[in-house]
Amino acid sequence: MKDNFFIDSNILIYCYSNDEAGKRKIAREIIADHETYISSQVLQEFINTVTRKFKFNYEYALAGAEECCRNNNFHTNTQHTIFYAFQIASRYNLSFYDSLILSAAIEAKCSIVYSEDMQHNQLIDGKLKIVNPFLSI
Repeated sequence: MKDNFFIDSNILIYCYSNDEAGKRKIAREIIADHETYISSQVLQEFINTVTRKFKFNYEYALAGAEECCRNNNFHTNTQHTIFYAFQIASRYNLSFYDSLILSAAIEAKCSIVYSEDMQHNQLIDGKLKIVNPFLSI
């Protein structure tokens, strides 16, 4: 059985960045080579970043969001996802939004969450490992 991998918004955003070619290549390879998941939160953060930081117009941002949904499995955060995020935040002393990513990843039965912003190699609830894929560049 293949592992499922969850993509944090920062990894997804690098797929569209023109500034960091090495990170863009790694981010795209992760999505191309694995069974990847994103959540409603990740998609919202992606849209916010590409419209504000990259100055994408909404038509281009929508095309990017649609591409993200075609290339990744989509997890919709629910009430349970949110309440579980509170438990994770409290247990591991993490921000609520990072915990919401982790909660969604666990619900999607992922074994790894790729993130540049969380503690590399940290294990959450004995089943989800945080991996920073950019440490080698």
